[in-house]
Amino acid sequence: MPSIPRDEKVAQSLAASIREFIDAYAAASGTSNVFPTGHRIPFHWPPHPISYNYLLHESDWRGEIEADLQGESFKIELANTTYGVFGRCSELWVEALGPTTEDMLVKLRKVVDPLFKRQMQIANCLGLDRRFQGHLNELAPLQLLKLLYCPDRDVANDAHTVLETLPNKRDFLPALVEIIGDHLHEHRRSAQWCVLDMFEDLPSFCETEADEVGAIAAITDLIKGAPDDFARTIYKAGVVLGGHLPDKNGGPALLDCLQAPSKYGRRSAIHGLFHVVEWDNDMRADVVSALQDVAKMDSEPQLREFARLMANDIESGSQDHIPEPVFEDEV
Repeated sequence: MPSIPRDEKVAQSLAASIREFIDAYAAASGTSNVFPTGHRIPFHWPPHPISYNYLLHESDWRGEIEADLQGESFKIELANTTYGVFGRCSELWVEALGPTTEDMLVKLRKVVDPLFKRQMQIANCLGLDRRFQGHLNELAPLQLLKLLYCPDRDVANDAHTVLETLPNKRDFLPALVEIIGDHLHEHRRSAQWCVLDMFEDLPSFCETEADEVGAIAAITDLIKGAPDDFARTIYKAGVVLGGHLPDKNGGPALLDCLQAPSKYGRRSAIHGLFHVVEWDNDMRADVVSALQDVAKMDSEPQLREFARLMANDIESGSQDHIPEPVFEDEV
């Protein structure tokens, strides 16, 4: 879907609102420490209905009760069988089986727990007073931007998937650049990873070349100053610059990042430069020379060796490269 021209008033409003959101969260939490985000765990709903394993028919569901599930009242349909008591809540698309009705309800509450936790995390992120029961594609752009910070990385991922399909995504660029430059919110690495994934198609968010230059400058600053690589965000930043924006902007930015204060940033730059020469052979000599310098002078022995081997791979025309080193504090 093609992007439509940016509405500058909307764009600046979104950027200001996301700054306020970040500042308010940091003030409330009292810390700017980054949360060590783990892997994304995809969420699937509804779960497999257990009655399917027993070949129950619709006529078997003869009873009905009102029951509490995680603090809310729901209608539960019952099927009393020789296998035990089946219960299903059609509103939530869940079922459970137990030897008694009470045992079944205990299991049913456990089944719905992941759904309620996800919906409450969405609600908390959006400032709602009860669990979110809608669909993410019904949300406004600012709400989707806020959800990039959701502690549940799968929610953040789903929000960014919706954002990048919207036709007015040029309106989002200033806000996305704000997120890349965020130093306050504890869940910023997950949010930044999502933005970087969208920036694999950065031109679709940009009106002008100045937009692209500004976004790349923000990514470069992220790489240079990173005190960690939680969520593999800094690694991702190097991949975006080298593999998706390697020409006159991305490649030179990564060469600059070889001198970054951050060892995570320098590692990202070394890896990203391999992708640069995959797309821009004219930079091969400059990249090899720069990596050879890193191999002699970097303060980290692991990065000196990584740069040496990467320079050899690029110079020889290797189609693959060695894995990047893992630092002791990441083990």
